[in-house]
Amino acid sequence: MQFLADESCDFRVVQALRVAGHDVLAVMEVAPGAPDFDVLKDAQELGRILLTEDRDFGQLVFANRMAQGGGVVFIRCPEPARAHLPQSIVSMVERVGARLEDHFAVWTPGRLRLRRALGR
Repeated sequence: MQFLADESCDFRVVQALRVAGHDVLAVMEVAPGAPDFDVLKDAQELGRILLTEDRDFGQLVFANRMAQGGGVVFIRCPEPARAHLPQSIVSMVERVGARLEDHFAVWTPGRLRLRRALGR
């Protein structure tokens, strides 16, 4: 699968997904400081699933009705569970796979909620 990791995404997640064989572009490597609007637009245009820990992307997707490809995984991980975050995300991706496409997913330890993105 192909992902675009927002700057808010724990870089250990990027590394773990890459080791697992996934194609992950990291905003901090290709466009540091890019505005959220541009990051979401890039993910959509590239057909990549956006990985983020920034709740502002929910506002962009639903309130502004931005949904034209890709998908978003909003990661909500409390500090005590962060040690297992990278492997937990890899496991979730391997379990759920292509169902992430065209969805806004909220991941918390032990739970994944998928909501169909608007405009689909």
